[in-house]
Amino acid sequence: MSSSPPGPRGEPLFGSSRRYARDPFRFLSALEEAYGDVVQFDLGPLNTYLLTDPADVERVLVSEAEKFRKPDFQSDALGDLLGKGLLLSEGQTWRDQRQLANPAFDARRLMGFADDIVAHNDDLLADWADGAVVDVEQDMTQVTLAVIVDLMLGTDLNDERVRTIREALLPLGARFEPDPVRFAAPQWLPMPGDSEYRNAVGTMESVIDDIVAERRGTHGDADTDEGPDDLLSILLRAQDRGEQSDRQIRDEVMTMLLAGHDTTALTLTYTWYLLSQHPDAERRVHEEVAEVLGDDPPTMTDVGDLTYVEQVVDEAMRLYPPVYAMFREATEPVELGGYRIPEDAAIMLSQWAMHRSDRYWENPDAFDPDRWTRDADRPRFAYFPFGGGPRHCIGKHLAKLEAKLILTRTAQQYRLEYTRDDEPELWPTLTMHPRNGMPMRVHER
Repeated sequence: MSSSPPGPRGEPLFGSSRRYARDPFRFLSALEEAYGDVVQFDLGPLNTYLLTDPADVERVLVSEAEKFRKPDFQSDALGDLLGKGLLLSEGQTWRDQRQLANPAFDARRLMGFADDIVAHNDDLLADWADGAVVDVEQDMTQVTLAVIVDLMLGTDLNDERVRTIREALLPLGARFEPDPVRFAAPQWLPMPGDSEYRNAVGTMESVIDDIVAERRGTHGDADTDEGPDDLLSILLRAQDRGEQSDRQIRDEVMTMLLAGHDTTALTLTYTWYLLSQHPDAERRVHEEVAEVLGDDPPTMTDVGDLTYVEQVVDEAMRLYPPVYAMFREATEPVELGGYRIPEDAAIMLSQWAMHRSDRYWENPDAFDPDRWTRDADRPRFAYFPFGGGPRHCIGKHLAKLEAKLILTRTAQQYRLEYTRDDEPELWPTLTMHPRNGMPMRVHER
């Protein structure tokens, strides 16, 4: 067994962080193509191992998940933002919070969401006009925020709150854009953008405080655990039993408010872009929607019949995975891909690199929704937009349901035309955004 995986030679102090920061997507694809299953490189002082074999990804996320944890190096700014919510918590805290949250995401509860999701989408479409240019990323953010706040927090967003959240999202995202200087600098060193980031976190906390205050007294009875089944009501009943602190509720609501809408909004944004570039696929979506629904709004009964719509959504998440890379940290020395990985090593799993690898996908850069009925033998973890294993995204099924319903309802009434000549420039933050939005002209059908 070799002790040192191959990888690029980095610069003093910066390692490969400047190459990564310039274009992480090109960099990760190049590593996967050049070096294979296990790649070693430095992000500043951080010794990092990129895994691109689905079997190794499965071990890290599923079969040997107990040997890996969320990394400590993500605990500073991200910890300030999300605290010990479900995304970052570990050990017994995570297990307790996950068990507490599970009923809010139960499949039987999701069955009743279709009408609410469609209604929120109709509210958005009421503001569209034939021939108008809209920023689809902004509008998909608006509708998915409305859905998550309604279904998981039991309230709504007025126009002022929507504006407040939108204004906070930009400095929050900018804080996590790859920066070689930040990679190399100690965490305590002040950096440009820190004050804007802290102000944005404070703004979001004020929104959350208002939401929580509004819901107190409407959340049901803690002794019988009877009452509304949205996540915030569940958390507030648990607090009445002494099981949740104010801080823990803040962390869970912040995690739900941000992570709960972002993946779905981005999936829809890139889906609209891809359909605008592939008129045959767009036509097939419209034909399936007309055949299954006619002019009726989609219901939960219809979702299973929208097979091509689902393939389109899956293919959009393959080509443009909102979460393009995730990290784990080894809790003990492990062997992966024939190499010894030391304890505390940073392990990167990149959806972007694996979703576009020609080792697992035929013509990987092509938008081909039919591949989902044609290629059935690929390894399971060649595709993992929602992670996997015990810590897979708790909102996976809600996100897929939202995406299908919003895509379907909108396609009944509009087709969308991308208005720029060049491809969207990708902005790497915690998730993958189009850097300058996604301007599209809407055409009534």
